[in-house]
Amino acid sequence: MQDKSLEPNAGGQQDSAQAKPKSRIWRKIIISVAIASTTFIVGSGAFAGYLYYKANQAFDKISAPEETEDAQQPVADVETPVQPAEPLVDKPISFLLTGVDNREGSGGTMNADVLMLASYDPADKSAALMSVPRDLRIASDDHGTHKANYFFPYYYNKDKDSVIPNVKAFYSDLLQTPVDYMVVVDFDGLREIVDALGGLDLNVDMDMRYIDSADGTNINLKQGQQKLGGKEVLDFVRYRKSNQGTEESSDMARNERQQQVLTQMVDKMSSLSGISQWGNILDIVGEHIRTDIPKDTLVDWIINYRSMKPQSLNLNALDGVWDSPYIYVPESDLNAKLSAVRAKLALPALDMEDLKDHIGTLKDDKSEERP
Repeated sequence: MQDKSLEPNAGGQQDSAQAKPKSRIWRKIIISVAIASTTFIVGSGAFAGYLYYKANQAFDKISAPEETEDAQQPVADVETPVQPAEPLVDKPISFLLTGVDNREGSGGTMNADVLMLASYDPADKSAALMSVPRDLRIASDDHGTHKANYFFPYYYNKDKDSVIPNVKAFYSDLLQTPVDYMVVVDFDGLREIVDALGGLDLNVDMDMRYIDSADGTNINLKQGQQKLGGKEVLDFVRYRKSNQGTEESSDMARNERQQQVLTQMVDKMSSLSGISQWGNILDIVGEHIRTDIPKDTLVDWIINYRSMKPQSLNLNALDGVWDSPYIYVPESDLNAKLSAVRAKLALPALDMEDLKDHIGTLKDDKSEERP
């Protein structure tokens, strides 16, 4: 009897013939996946390199005095950075964020209509921010009594090259909070960045209507949730008074709107659509933002933006009472909201008596006569 296992098997030849097409199919799939993966890796590397190149270009303008054409150096040969093994920020840091009005038609006032003190703790990726009303009464030992938005243009007109260190030192002393870095953005920069992000979905808290032919302002917003472009977002954060029959807004409401815009911008910049727009945004940043953050630090932060984004953000706008021409804030509100920012920096308790000597405050029952 023959061993059937040794006999030629016609069926085996058929199985082999069927196996070959299957192996070719799997080979094609593997090759396709490999090509797609390689394309993705190369594309990601190219984008990172492009982002690094754009960041270098932008931050040459932001972080350092402008260079002459002869002094400019090409940056095409820079190596794309990799994710550092050590944390980019290894200790809590503080910022002073300022928005200034230098639009055509504004008369070059450079008024600081947006003023925020912020702190960031890398240990838990948390941040705290306090908005300062532009009309807050501030009594300076050296410069007299003025609104909060006075001091940036004062130092700018005195010496624009040293405005950042001077303003930073002034508010560090006033708010008893050592400020590590300052960021200054002009209104045109805000408008262009919002447009580059595709607009923001915002809740407009009231009808807003105001026209000023002198600087070209034409604010016309309706109450409700809606998507706003850059021009409308700028109107949204600036609106305070009306000459067209709509209700006027308080400084405190403006601060809350500014924080709403800031939160959405941070979120959109960390989204896929935000990342895809970084090249365009960096061009805008280079033209409209100034800071004393070192260039190399800025480049690292931008490249690793998503890993540094705060996981929690404590936003605080100071409450206040208008008594022309200033705003006065309750002592307890100032203490609580400024302390929240300072807590992340492990600073000692506030000297409230010194604060009351220099900032317009109210007793909590508002019965004490204001200075």
